[in-house]
Amino acid sequence: MKIAAKFTRRGKFVASRFLIGGLLLAAITAGLASTAPAQDRAGRVKALMERAQQKRALPSDPNPTKIAAAGTYRFHFTHNGLRRDYLVHVPAKAIGRSAPVVLALHGGGGDMDYQAQNYGLVEKSERAGFILVAPNGTSRFRSGILATWNAGACCGRAVEQKVDDVGFLREVIVRVATQVSIDRGRVFATGMSNGGLMSYRLACEAPDMIRAIAPVAGTDNTLACKPSRPVPVIHFHARDDSHVLFNGGHGPDSVVDTNFTSVPASIAKWVKLNSADPKAQTVLSVPGARCQLHKGPAPVEVCITEAGGHSWPGSQTRRANKNPSQAISANDRMWDFFSSLSR
Repeated sequence: MKIAAKFTRRGKFVASRFLIGGLLLAAITAGLASTAPAQDRAGRVKALMERAQQKRALPSDPNPTKIAAAGTYRFHFTHNGLRRDYLVHVPAKAIGRSAPVVLALHGGGGDMDYQAQNYGLVEKSERAGFILVAPNGTSRFRSGILATWNAGACCGRAVEQKVDDVGFLREVIVRVATQVSIDRGRVFATGMSNGGLMSYRLACEAPDMIRAIAPVAGTDNTLACKPSRPVPVIHFHARDDSHVLFNGGHGPDSVVDTNFTSVPASIAKWVKLNSADPKAQTVLSVPGARCQLHKGPAPVEVCITEAGGHSWPGSQTRRANKNPSQAISANDRMWDFFSSLSR
């Protein structure tokens, strides 16, 4: 099936069967879509289809059975009439103890496998000892590819269908807690692009569940935010992001026709919500990147890379004609931030 797709000014995804071929699928595979060299796009199409075939071949257990050994597991259940999937990676260090959890949300047009495998999160899980949980957004396809999250004002099918992603993610954590021993006071959320936007929504609407968030290349586009308690934030963004623009607005390379909130406005919002120090202190300065911290009981930190575009700092996943910034590692920095927080 060949699909033409666009997003309206209100962020709704509209799809119809036009003859524009499979390259669109590659264009929106790993986040908010970008243009790429033909060879790169063709490779993404092939990888996308191979991943879909692999997912269909792997068993998926609908029951929240106990996890007794280290490894990667896949589960699904029905939420509000929809089949929903999630992936759990349990490192060896997590066996036999109540381990922290990092909830990792893929970008718009991605899926849980891409999020887990392409940003080094499984490897970081093994080194740090946290349990990695990568849920899948809502997709038009049975394989779960090209999925999106309902982050409030964005993105795609999830917003169009008013999908209850907050409720779904709550249920995921409840189920994981029955499957393996977790520290319910140390459940953190991160996400790429649309997934980063969704992490902000979780901070607004599920602060009882989420200890802190680490959005990557996704700003706070929530329509209303009144968290019941402060939620610490560490935000990662590149100045040259052409999808979710650093200074806000609709990025020229994004297929989501949404006026994204700027990074400075998102940070200022959470500094106020968390009653953090309005004056930031530089806590890391290296060639190509700087991190500034607003101190407080619920701190707010922003790490800005000068280059890298719409990508995950420190990863090896190339996005179109942009290589991710190697000036800092988002995985290392966010885990240091999470680990510094008291329970």
